[in-house]
Amino acid sequence: MSQRHPIISVTGSSGAGTTTVKNTFDTIFRREGVRAATIEGDAFHRYNRAEMRDRLAEAEAQGNRHLSHFGPGENLFAELEDTFRSYGETGSGRTRHYVHDDREAALHGVTPGNFTEWTDLPAGTDLLFYEGLHGAVVTDSVDIARHADLKIGVVPVINLEWIQKIHRDRAMRGHSTEAVTDTILRRMPDYINFICPQFTVTDINFQRIPTVDTSNPFTARWIPTPDESMVVIRFRNPRGIDFMYLTAMLHDSFMSRANSIVIPGNKLDLAMQLILTPMIMRLIDNKRRMG
Repeated sequence: MSQRHPIISVTGSSGAGTTTVKNTFDTIFRREGVRAATIEGDAFHRYNRAEMRDRLAEAEAQGNRHLSHFGPGENLFAELEDTFRSYGETGSGRTRHYVHDDREAALHGVTPGNFTEWTDLPAGTDLLFYEGLHGAVVTDSVDIARHADLKIGVVPVINLEWIQKIHRDRAMRGHSTEAVTDTILRRMPDYINFICPQFTVTDINFQRIPTVDTSNPFTARWIPTPDESMVVIRFRNPRGIDFMYLTAMLHDSFMSRANSIVIPGNKLDLAMQLILTPMIMRLIDNKRRMG
């Protein structure tokens, strides 16, 4: 961690909703005049789309049905840790962009499914903001979590996560339900070993829980709406959190444990702004005091 060059990491599985959380951070950054260097977890995948397809076919032929984007072999964990370390020490580092679709291709001049070239992060930023799969991952060889000053987990209950992924991948990526289900099954060992453990070391977890039946996520016709959800917000260290203020400001919220508050799903954006804005500004104030 670095007071002079702070790092915020938002971590969640595919379909968890990290992009929505990123949008809230962007709003806070814009409102408070915070200059953030942003990196995406997809930029640190090891293989482009065609290469990953070939790797999956090779693994399948060898009887390995569990190769996935969640595991260390298919990601550049060391390079991601180097970027975190470099930014914490110098306020600089390198990243690239993974181009998902034609819209991004038009912006970056790279065909979908490929990476842009590695480039330096912009100079003079206030903090580094990461959003992706592995912002708090710890393995035998890397410890990315130790470099982040504020770690946020986005963790809907698993049936809801699967519903969101299925609907997103069908609508935005043209996949069938069967294809998405196969991906979910293939990723399960890496999900258990490399995704879930991160949420033990995150500082705050936002876990959305539907209040409607999601018993079979593979046949769900709709994603539960915010009005059909509650959100559990868990603080790893609740010291300094003003729970009385939060429950007063967030109508119909309540404390479920000494370190947790439960809020209506439609209050998530407001809750994030109330909780995260002072944390972000504290990081910025510490940075400015350091000169």
